[in-house]
Amino acid sequence: MNADTVQRWLRGAAASMKENRDYLTQLDAAIGDADHGTNMDRGFTAVLEKLDASDAPTIPGRLLTAAGGTLVSTVGGASGPLWGTALRRAGRALGEQEEFEAEQLVTALQAALDGVVELGAAQEGDKTMVDALSPALRALRDSLSNGSSIADAVTAARTAGEEGMRATVPLQASKGRASYLGERSIGHQDPGATSTALILAALEQSVAAEQ
Repeated sequence: MNADTVQRWLRGAAASMKENRDYLTQLDAAIGDADHGTNMDRGFTAVLEKLDASDAPTIPGRLLTAAGGTLVSTVGGASGPLWGTALRRAGRALGEQEEFEAEQLVTALQAALDGVVELGAAQEGDKTMVDALSPALRALRDSLSNGSSIADAVTAARTAGEEGMRATVPLQASKGRASYLGERSIGHQDPGATSTALILAALEQSVAAEQ
């Protein structure tokens, strides 16, 4: 995997945020500020502009770091700082290498998750993006440990992320804007976990294109 992999991932994520903007906003209208879809679309549109700039980075880690910084500066609410931190931490974890293997991807995603947990103080079960990202990372690591190819392992991660996303429906939110609703947050799918699952799906498609 290399800079092209990261480029495809980020461009795929941007396309998915645009395509699902209204859906994400509907989810957020039920338990949040009704701006998650708009915010994520705006942020990843800015990431595309960064990728298309003449001075865009050509090293995977730097690409992720630049994308993270762009999200922090352009996205309102909690999603900008959280995903911005996640991508910047992932980028720093990859360092200056021009290519990376499956284990470096695990390290990068672990760094991303650690950054989100540190900033948001959320754990699994709190009805946040962590409920999708954490099981996805576990599935990725477990699949690779069992000898799966990177493509199959990322597919397992995407599947686990979607399962985690759906598992937020019966949860009561204990973090973020949704926590203000108390029991009324039960029965709604978390928008942050949903956009996370979409971003994981974009990663799966990018890695599959390498095969």
